[in-house]
Amino acid sequence: MSLVKRVPETGHWAQLYGYSRAVAVGPLVVTSACTADLDANPDLAGDPRGQAKAAFRTALDAMVHAGAGVSDVVRSRLYVTDPSYADPVGRVHGEFFGVVKPTATVVTVSQLFHPGQLVAVELEGFRAWRDID
Repeated sequence: MSLVKRVPETGHWAQLYGYSRAVAVGPLVVTSACTADLDANPDLAGDPRGQAKAAFRTALDAMVHAGAGVSDVVRSRLYVTDPSYADPVGRVHGEFFGVVKPTATVVTVSQLFHPGQLVAVELEGFRAWRDID
């Protein structure tokens, strides 16, 4: 049995570029950068808080599919396209992880891949060996 579990990403870019939404290797689980789907949710345009919530939901869903949960998250990386977004995005981070308190890094980037994306989230988790099937 392989200790590597991949959570597939079904979007066009994942197929073209060859990546997974998340990968679990033994107890370690990592996600690719997750963003809000602005094509499916155009109301999130210009809303860093709403985009952060959507990105965290996507990342956490991938973690769950890889066999980890919110309490297993040990590191988060938040990418924002404007420093003023750090506070609303950080507050969303607190809503999701206020009890867990993983490490957190906020990085300002000039832009994200899709026009209108303001926030991207990456998560890393560590599962107990007993939880690995």
